Amino acid sequence: MLYDAYEFQRSMLAGASAMANFGAGLLQNPANPFSYFGGGPVLASALEVFAHAAAPRGKPAFGITQTVVDGRDVAVREEIVLRKPFGQLKHFVREGVTGGPKLLIVAPMSGHYATLLRDTVRRMLVSADVYITDWRDAKLVPLSDGRFDLDDYIDYLTDFLAAIGAEGDPRAHVLAVCQPSVPAYAATAAMGRDRHPNRPYTLSMMGGPIDTREAPTAVNTLATERPHAWFEQNVIATVPMTYPGAGRRVYPGFLQLAGFMSMNLGNHMISHWEMFKHLVEGDGDSASATKDFYDEYRSVCDMTAEFYLQTIELVFQTHALPNGTMTHRGRPVDPASITDTALLAIEGERDDISGLGQTRAALTLAKALPEEMKQYHLAEGVGHYGIFHGSKWRNRIAPVLEGWIAQHGG
Repeated sequence: MLYDAYEFQRSMLAGASAMANFGAGLLQNPANPFSYFGGGPVLASALEVFAHAAAPRGKPAFGITQTVVDGRDVAVREEIVLRKPFGQLKHFVREGVTGGPKLLIVAPMSGHYATLLRDTVRRMLVSADVYITDWRDAKLVPLSDGRFDLDDYIDYLTDFLAAIGAEGDPRAHVLAVCQPSVPAYAATAAMGRDRHPNRPYTLSMMGGPIDTREAPTAVNTLATERPHAWFEQNVIATVPMTYPGAGRRVYPGFLQLAGFMSMNLGNHMISHWEMFKHLVEGDGDSASATKDFYDEYRSVCDMTAEFYLQTIELVFQTHALPNGTMTHRGRPVDPASITDTALLAIEGERDDISGLGQTRAALTLAKALPEEMKQYHLAEGVGHYGIFHGSKWRNRIAPVLEGWIAQHGG
């Protein structure tokens, strides 16, 4: 019923958004005298803000068509290296550029699409041969394709690294942003234990919940103050018949978005108010910047119920990884198996999703790794989103990552 109710509301808002967008266009038409005086501009701006907020959204495109390498413009095209039911390995091919460190960016499977890391990809293309995990919306995956849980996530990362290493250097570098820090760390440990030929040279983790007992945030509190059964009963829904994944049990992306929006509701309201004022004043550039952010931020997808519930239990409630109880396919995940993959932990000073110390714990757990293969970087004045997006990411954090990759590149 939850998903059906949301779909009904979404269809109603889609119609209202279209009508508001039509009204705004009518009031902004130069041939309409009301567009020049009275309440016309104000009403048009209000309708435009509402139309943008209520509009339905699908999967955005990366839209990266070029980069700069060694001072020259280079064309970029997307290529799918490996397709799997719940995600694909995407390669951003730099035309005419050979060599450079191979970097797998592991995007979060936390309600947003991999395009949330567009700025991360764009910045790293300057110095690296970039791949990304392009996760699929679970409501679009038919039931016949089976389930997807943390074990499968780790298997996917292993398969992706093997595909990257199929030609040339068998080992690559991995950058895990936020939530995938845990499965990426577990995959690195499992591959280290098995002396897998494609185990990464480096694993860099940014704002990841390795040990959520450190500086708990509102996200951690929400996951621990209720029993596991509460989540299964209250936030898991069944995909309606209108989607290819009909009948699949999922944690809907719209619930994740509602949770994130409510954490900083005041800031989001102010952002829309500022967008409204920019539109009234005719400052289209400033209004467009806000629109672009929310177009990405509000584009959400579903997660499989088994993956979401396992994450709640193992990462936030039982702390399986730092407690030494995490397993993969029945075998222990031992951080001491990481012996030749250099680890970089990056945290934002103002991160309200993953508190200070949660990512740094990854360095402490890797007891068999030499200290010179561990590094910690605190990004001062940076929040969770700013770790991987914006000027501070591009100018202050990315150079640290590039230096670490260059230092441990094989």
